[in-house]
Amino acid sequence: MSMKILAVVGSKRKNGNTAALIEKTLSAFQNSEDFSVETLFLGEMNFVGCNGCEGCSKSNQCVIKDDMQRAYILLREADAVIIGSPTYFYNVSSDMKKFIDRCYCFTNYMPGNRSVWTSEFDSGPRKFAGYISICEQNNVDDMGFTPQVLQKTFESLGFRTVFNQKVLHCFKAGEVNSKSEPLDSAEANGVSLRETMLLQGK
Repeated sequence: MSMKILAVVGSKRKNGNTAALIEKTLSAFQNSEDFSVETLFLGEMNFVGCNGCEGCSKSNQCVIKDDMQRAYILLREADAVIIGSPTYFYNVSSDMKKFIDRCYCFTNYMPGNRSVWTSEFDSGPRKFAGYISICEQNNVDDMGFTPQVLQKTFESLGFRTVFNQKVLHCFKAGEVNSKSEPLDSAEANGVSLRETMLLQGK
């Protein structure tokens, strides 16, 4: 049975830098019977942000019926996720923020002490994650919270981080395709994720 990779593109641009880097990362899994890959383009999905209703608190099932319902199935089935977002005002894109907030339904909190929580993914086989953040500026500080938001979110949900790639000075759509260093790094990150998953599967 093949292991499942879910890639999530948090940019509106299907031919943008985020999508290009994720595609390069996924190249490590091509032509392998050990893996299957699916990509979600958040800009094509019809979904809203979390409304804080707590309807998921007893069932881990979000009560909002939109395109996130399919995403939940894919996240639950995934053995690894690759999450990418451009940087908007020192943070993830608005679509990525909505996506992250809607992952709240995977968590379980201790009654009377919400500083204690677990994720439904804490049990069962370990899941893995890799992150890609893109920024138009030249200084990593100008990425703000983007890399940390991606990593802390999925680590809190029980995913083990394999890589967290930070790519600077990319603004125009597809500009990263002319830059060998981030493309090579993305491909190497994909190989690291692939080998980590295969090692666990032994």
